[in-house]
Amino acid sequence: MALLEILKYPDPRLSKVARPVSNVTDATVQLISDMLETMYAAPGVGLAATQVGVLQRIVVLDVDHENPRTNVYKLVNPFITHSEGQLVWEEGCLSVVDFTAEVRRAEHVQVVALDEHGKERTIEAEGLLAVALQHEIDHLDGKLFIDRISRLKRDLYTRRRRKMLRTGIEPSESTQVMI
Repeated sequence: MALLEILKYPDPRLSKVARPVSNVTDATVQLISDMLETMYAAPGVGLAATQVGVLQRIVVLDVDHENPRTNVYKLVNPFITHSEGQLVWEEGCLSVVDFTAEVRRAEHVQVVALDEHGKERTIEAEGLLAVALQHEIDHLDGKLFIDRISRLKRDLYTRRRRKMLRTGIEPSESTQVMI
């Protein structure tokens, strides 16, 4: 297993749309394993392949803080088949350094995907799992959560992030768990 580099905004690769996986191979399973280890080390509750520079429609999730590694989602080619309701959730992201914001999402979602064995599964989700699924699927479509906030907030963050990059001063590691 290898820890992968997580791309950080404003890396242009984060805005690329991932391609569907045609076959779940041993390489796919290895990528999923590496993504999980990277997500746990970050620490985060979700990670999309695009965040590690791989343009494949793969996400991993583990939103159970009390029992980590017991209810892990390894999803290939996930897509939302149904959504309803609405909620606002304070989101952060492993690719968006030192920033969180309230984002409006569907309250309930149904997602269909393949698992790491190539078997189709359907997930009914609400709460954090629903938010995390939507957040990670957005990554596969080349979107970040900051694309869903007001232009003013996004522009303020972009200016602050560019200053961080210019000066080389990165924020200290946060103890907050990111999606």
